[in-house]
Amino acid sequence: MNEVKTWIYRNLKGDPVIWFIVILLSLFSMMVVYSATGSLAYKLMDGYTEYYLIKHAALVLLSLFAMWIAHRIDYRYYSRISRLLLWISVPLLVFTWKFGVNINDASRWLTIPVINQVFQPSDLAKLALLITLASMLSKRQHNIADFQKAIIPMLLWIGLICGLIAMTNISTAVLLFITCMLVLFIGRVPVQYIFLLLLIGGVAGYTSLEIGQRGETAISRIESFIQGDPPFQARQAYVAIATGGIFGKGPGQSDQRNYLPHPYSDFIYAIILEEYGLIGGVVILFLYLALLYRGMKTTMESDRAYGGLLSAGLSFALVLQAMVNMGVAVGLGPITGLPLPLISMGGTSQLFMGISLGIILSVSRGEIEDMGTSITNEFKEAA
Repeated sequence: MNEVKTWIYRNLKGDPVIWFIVILLSLFSMMVVYSATGSLAYKLMDGYTEYYLIKHAALVLLSLFAMWIAHRIDYRYYSRISRLLLWISVPLLVFTWKFGVNINDASRWLTIPVINQVFQPSDLAKLALLITLASMLSKRQHNIADFQKAIIPMLLWIGLICGLIAMTNISTAVLLFITCMLVLFIGRVPVQYIFLLLLIGGVAGYTSLEIGQRGETAISRIESFIQGDPPFQARQAYVAIATGGIFGKGPGQSDQRNYLPHPYSDFIYAIILEEYGLIGGVVILFLYLALLYRGMKTTMESDRAYGGLLSAGLSFALVLQAMVNMGVAVGLGPITGLPLPLISMGGTSQLFMGISLGIILSVSRGEIEDMGTSITNEFKEAA
């Protein structure tokens, strides 16, 4: 037991609560994905029901490894490469929009040669934009009210990246846009400039609805939600939630996984409520809120503006997506197609989520080490 504690102390730096929550959600994810994909795997893989479980478990372990690697790197290093990643993201997003792999009338993926794995450039663009935004804000704190030098570059990058993502994925673009607004607010950007960002976002959003791939789909989903006429997948989710009750049917006992489209990704929260009941759903909600709290605690404890803004932006991005996914499953919003972070079965999005969490841990690790160094120096001076 002491050897395990020693290994954890040496290798898992940063906020221990974040580590605990992520590992807990990852283990729970494998349980739920196995349940949600059992019938599908039986039909498509000739009875090999563990196929998707093994594939998802490999991705979970890969994302945890990426998280571990990212948290070992000084978070200040990410600001040096973020602008390059942002410039790479722009042509990738344009190429994906025009020539990407089209699924359900949306070209969101590129196929990586050799390994034949699909990749969403929007995941890279989101991470690069939030890191760049935190870096730009921290460097401009002394002249944050300078519209031309401080504000315009940030607004242009936000409008460009969110607009390009919205060409194929409006819900992801809207969440990223809201996250950027929150980061700007925390970064002390004057309110009038945040309203200007709303104007830029409105122009970019209108353009995306007109010439993008998902405009008609987004409008129809919003109209269905307003009119109280839920689509097929929403109705099946409501059945799953209603039959789950307070305590649920038990692990692996879902019936709606056989009828609900994408029960392992977009609507996995409905499966959680069906199998684990209201209690299980509340526990998952609490874990995400606790993750947000720890991320914001890191923000408040950070002595550097860059570290605090970086942790806040990445924490908001993760938890807002989780809130939207859960809200859609219970009928609080129109269908979006967003997965539940850390739980839904995913591809490269799982990997980028691990990197994002690793960066948050790197910020908390840096603050803890700085605090330890400060205390050590105080003892030396006292001696």
